[in-house]
Amino acid sequence: MTTPHDLVDVALSSTSADEAVVVVRTSSRTNLRWANNTLTTNGAMTGTELTMVSVVDGGSGAAAGVVSRTVSSPAQVRDLVGAADAAARAARPSPDAAELVRGESHPGFDDLPGVTSVDAFIEIAEPLGEAFGRYRDDGRLLYGYAEQDVTTTYIASSTGLRLRHEQPTASVTMTAKPDDLSDSAWVGHAAESIADVSVDALTEELVRRLGWGRRRVELPAGRYETILPPAAVADLTVYGYFTAAARDAAEGQTVFGRPGGGTRVGEQIAKPGVRLWSDPHQPGLGATPFVVATAGSSAASVFDNGLPLTATDWISGGTLRALGTSRYTAGLTGLPNTPFVDNLSLAVDGGTGSVDDLVASTGRALLVTCLWYIRQVDPQTLLLTGLTRDGVYLVEDGTVVGTVNNFRFNESPVDLLARFTQAGASLRSVSREWGEYFPRTVTPALRIPDFNMSSVSQAS
Repeated sequence: MTTPHDLVDVALSSTSADEAVVVVRTSSRTNLRWANNTLTTNGAMTGTELTMVSVVDGGSGAAAGVVSRTVSSPAQVRDLVGAADAAARAARPSPDAAELVRGESHPGFDDLPGVTSVDAFIEIAEPLGEAFGRYRDDGRLLYGYAEQDVTTTYIASSTGLRLRHEQPTASVTMTAKPDDLSDSAWVGHAAESIADVSVDALTEELVRRLGWGRRRVELPAGRYETILPPAAVADLTVYGYFTAAARDAAEGQTVFGRPGGGTRVGEQIAKPGVRLWSDPHQPGLGATPFVVATAGSSAASVFDNGLPLTATDWISGGTLRALGTSRYTAGLTGLPNTPFVDNLSLAVDGGTGSVDDLVASTGRALLVTCLWYIRQVDPQTLLLTGLTRDGVYLVEDGTVVGTVNNFRFNESPVDLLARFTQAGASLRSVSREWGEYFPRTVTPALRIPDFNMSSVSQAS
C-alpha cells in the first residue's frame, strides 16, 4: 500500500527545485441518501490529492510553480513534480515570495490517515428506519442525506517541516413534505461524528413545521420583523467571512474598505455586544491549526503553508478587529498576519434562549428557517440577494400560525449585525448554502426589525 508518507518522500526526492512544499490530503467519506421514506443509495469513497509547490530562485527573486492533482502512485507524483518544477522555472518572480516555514516533524506525522466506513451510520440506522415508518403511516415523505468524512492533511517541506491534521466532519440534512407535496420543511445538523446527531430530534422538528403548514397565508413583498434561526444566520455570516480579505478591503473592493483607501479595522460596524471569531482549537469545533494554501489568493500565499493558526477575533465589542491576511498582504495593508481559519463563531453579549423563545416573545413576524441561492449584489455594502425556501412561517402573538409564501430578499449581513433587536444563545449550526464547504459554524438566532423581502418568489 502506498501511504501519504511514501508520496511525500517521492515528491521531495524527485524535485529539482531549490525548495519545495508538499501538501497531501486524503479523504475517506461514506454517505447515505434517502427519498420517499426509503434508502436509495449509499457509498464509500477514498481519494488522495497532492499539491506540489516548487520554488526556484532565478536571481531576480523566487518564483513558484504550483500543481495539484489526484494521485495514487509514485509515477503520478513524479509527473506532477516535473510539471510544478517546469512551471516554477517559467514563472516570473512571485510578489508574495517569503521564506518557507521551518520546523521539526510533528509527533503524529508518521500516523496513517484516518478512515471511516458505513459502520459510522449504525447508531442512526434504527431511528431512521423508524422515522420512515412513522412518516409513511402519517402521509408524509422524508428525504435526506447523511455524510461522514475524515480528511487528513499532511504538509512537508524541504525546510524540514512535517505537519499532520485529521479532521472528522459529519452532517445530516433532511427535507419533509406531505404526500400531496403542498408544503416543504428543511432541517440540518453538523457535528464531528454522525453518532452526535439525533435523528429523532430532526424528524420531530420536521413534523412540527409541516403542522404549521396546515394554514397558508399569502403576504406581499415588504419589510417584516423577521426571526432568523442559527442556520439562516450562518448562511449570511459565512458569506461575509468569505469576503473579508484585507487586501480586497484596502483596494476598496468590499464593505470592509474605507472610502479613499485603507481598511475599516478599528471601526465599529456592529452592535457593541457582537463578537465574531475563529479558533482552530475551539472544543467541538476544532479545525486545521496551520495554514494550508494550495493556491494563492488575496488572503493566502503558498509560501505560508504550515504557519500556525491561533484564535482570532474578527469583530469584538462590535468593532472590526481583523481581516484575513497572508504574510504578504499583512505587509501591504499594515495589519497583523491573521490568516483565515476553517471555523467561525458568532455570539452576542446577553444572547439567551432558543428560536422558540424568540417566537414566544414576538407579536407579529416572519420565521424564516432557510435561505438559498445567495449571491452578492453590491460588494461596497455587502448587499446580498437570495431566496427563502422550505419554511417561511407567520408568527402572531407568540405562536406560529401558518406557512407563508416564499420571497426574494435583499440584505447585508453587516447591516443586520447593526440592526438586530434580539439574539438567542449561540449553537452549532449548519448553513444550507455553504455547509458542504464550511460546516464548522456556531451562530445565534437573531430578530431583525425590518428584514427586506424585496419580492414574492415562486420557489417551493
